[in-house]
Amino acid sequence: MPFWNRRKDLEAASSRQTHSALKATLSWPHLIGLGVCGIVGTGIYTLTGVAAGLAGPAVMLSFVIAGVVCACAALAYAEMATMMPMAGSAYTYSYVVLGEFLAWIVGWALILEYTVVCSVVAVGWSGYAGGVIRSLGWNVPEALLAGPFAGGTINVPAMVISLAVAALLAVGSRESATVNLALVFVKLIALAAFIALVLPAFNAGNFEPFAPYGFGAVEMEDGTKRGVMAAAAVIFFAFYGFDAVSTAAEETKNPGRDLKIGIVGSMALCTLIYMAVAAAALGGADYRALANSPEPLSMVLRTLNQPFAATLIAGAAVIAMPTVIMAFMYGQSRVFFVMARDRLLPQRLAAVSEGSGTPALTTMVTGVIVALIAGFAPLQKIAELANAGTLIAFIAVAICLMVLRVRAPTQPRAFRAPLPWVIGPLAVAGCVYLFFSLPLITMLYCLTWTLVGLVVYFLYSRHTSALAAL
Repeated sequence: MPFWNRRKDLEAASSRQTHSALKATLSWPHLIGLGVCGIVGTGIYTLTGVAAGLAGPAVMLSFVIAGVVCACAALAYAEMATMMPMAGSAYTYSYVVLGEFLAWIVGWALILEYTVVCSVVAVGWSGYAGGVIRSLGWNVPEALLAGPFAGGTINVPAMVISLAVAALLAVGSRESATVNLALVFVKLIALAAFIALVLPAFNAGNFEPFAPYGFGAVEMEDGTKRGVMAAAAVIFFAFYGFDAVSTAAEETKNPGRDLKIGIVGSMALCTLIYMAVAAAALGGADYRALANSPEPLSMVLRTLNQPFAATLIAGAAVIAMPTVIMAFMYGQSRVFFVMARDRLLPQRLAAVSEGSGTPALTTMVTGVIVALIAGFAPLQKIAELANAGTLIAFIAVAICLMVLRVRAPTQPRAFRAPLPWVIGPLAVAGCVYLFFSLPLITMLYCLTWTLVGLVVYFLYSRHTSALAAL
């Protein structure tokens, strides 16, 4: 079968029995926990300040815009995930609907998204861990606490946390999801405490001027894009994570019910959390002060003479970061697993552990790759690549939603996205706009990554594909 005409069968993708066996152990509370842990992480603790510096108090609109785009994508994901309860997320949906070639591009983009997010968060966690090490007086050389592009030699804490999370995921999906669910509660309690402590000192004057940089994404003299849409493109990083829920489709006990609750529920809950936290932070401090702080939430509490609470919030951030790594590494390993099962990657990576029912080898390979990148790579230059990869995947899923509404209108759907001809085009248009609101260098890096993926596909994957002989 020529590569441009290869598509998986929709009926086969809709039947769990045709797939190699991942153990179904997850229910909707685990899925909401997986989504919340992927969404509520470093973004809420750090990007609130960064985005406020780009849009001023109008960052509230940026949260709404990014949230609306992600909500449209989340509804599309919910319909696709319940129609095709397979691991692989956007890659799998694209393979069924758009064909192997476009599915490869989407899968390659997902690899970029998940790997970069895991590595960036691991390095962020390492910064907090390094501070703890220094405060305890441990005699650890500074060269081992940062990578070569950050003034050190190797970032050992970042590598350790990456491998530790991979090991936990390899033990079993239910075990790691249960640990994750407990840590999610810790994060939510900490954020609720922040809001409660800041509200008594809320100053509405901090919201004036409301939009000092305008609505669009305008490049300033320093080369930085500012405005509501520029901030929305950055805040987008803080919203995605719900897509990791769809990668758990094969391991969900009742996918028709649990996936839609997990995806839509985690997205709705996190949007409310973000709006409340951002409003409290802006009411508690000037947006310029937030922009200049690497830990804006703790900074707000310190300015309100709450040093102990500020320390607790920082501690919650340390807890939050590994759960983000867990969510995205889970998604990455499942994308690797399915691409290997389709023989687009070495088939050995599709092996499932008999004891845990998880792709243990793929999970550990993912952990090693993330650890190496976190330990040595110049992550500050590639962090925004995660946004680019995610936007590509979101666009693909929205297109799949619309194509299947035309091609297979009577196909059973456990969840039907409302107003598909509104949310589909809105998701595509919003993601395209956000993509072109990213820095030019990020778009060029994304193009380079895609070209590398095309070389791999035409030299290797096109020939080894399970559909190549058909």
